[in-house]
Order: sequence, then C-alpha cells, then structure tokens
Amino acid sequence: MNRILTFICIVLLLGVSGCATTKGNTKAEKRQSVLDMKNAVLADLYKIKPDVKAQLASAPGYAVFSNANIYVIFASFGGGHGVVTNNKTGNHTFMKMGEVGIGVGIGVKDFKGVFVFHDTATMNRFVEKGWAFGGQADAAAKASDKGVAVGGEITVDNITIYQLTESGLALQATIMGTKYWKDDALN
Repeated sequence: MNRILTFICIVLLLGVSGCATTKGNTKAEKRQSVLDMKNAVLADLYKIKPDVKAQLASAPGYAVFSNANIYVIFASFGGGHGVVTNNKTGNHTFMKMGEVGIGVGIGVKDFKGVFVFHDTATMNRFVEKGWAFGGQADAAAKASDKGVAVGGEITVDNITIYQLTESGLALQATIMGTKYWKDDALN
C-alpha cells in the first residue's frame, strides 16, 4: 500500500512540475510565454466578468498567475509562475509561486489567479515580500469546456483576487501557505 501511495505522489508531483514551468528556451521566450499566459487569462476573465477590465485599468497594478496543485489525502502541493504589471510605469516583474498545505483532499487542479492591487504600497509589498497564507475549500471538476469549475472572488488586504479553474479534478478543504517571489532568471 505504501508503494502505491508513493508512486501516486511521484506521478502527481511530476504532473504539477510540468504544469508550473514556463515555455521557451531563452529568457526572452520564457518572458513572452508568461506574458502570453497573462493575456489569455485576462481574456478569459473578461468574458466572465467584463467589469474587471475597468477595475484593472484604474488600479495601480495587477498580477496574473498560473498555478497547478495536487491534493493527496492530508497534504497539498502547488507551484506556478506569473507577472505583476505596474500600471503607472508599464513595468513587469516576473514571479514564481509555491504552495504547501494540510487538510483533506484528493486530485489535481490547474487554475489561474488575477490579483488586483488597490494601492501602490500593497503592490510593492507583494512584489518585495510576496507572502500569503489562507484557507481554501472548493470543488472542481472540469476538463476543457466540459464540467463545472467553482472559483471565486475575494478581497483581502487591499487585493481583490479572482480565481479561474482551467482544468482538473479536485475535492479539497485545505489550509495553504503560499509564497510568491521574484523570478531572478526572468527579471
């Protein structure tokens, strides 16, 4: 039984690590891959909530992240990448993210997150310190255009967060610790 659980964990970790990497061989190609992901996620969000476009335009800045999570019985792991856009300067800060959590769950979920910063100090703190901790309880069953995704919108510490589930199958109730940091290889 332990061998089976170990095998499942390894397969799921490899799956998450494959989802969390940026495409491309050069720094420029990898940066463009992240910017393309950002544009695709925003286009999807605007289809669901068109009013977010005006909210992003009037904010000091925003971030878009792509993240893959696995949930194995009492633990969860995730990783991803993204970019913070400073609306005042037009500059991009490329970032990575990692998550670990405890709770009850099983499955794999790939989701995208959009963070709208309501003041410059919050955005700068996120870029420089980038630490978040929170709870999560959701169910998702979606593959391409089939199935249902449960995500949402929440405002915490002057940041509005939108979550879009792209694909996956997960049932979870976890407490996650999330760390965001600058991607030294892309900045």
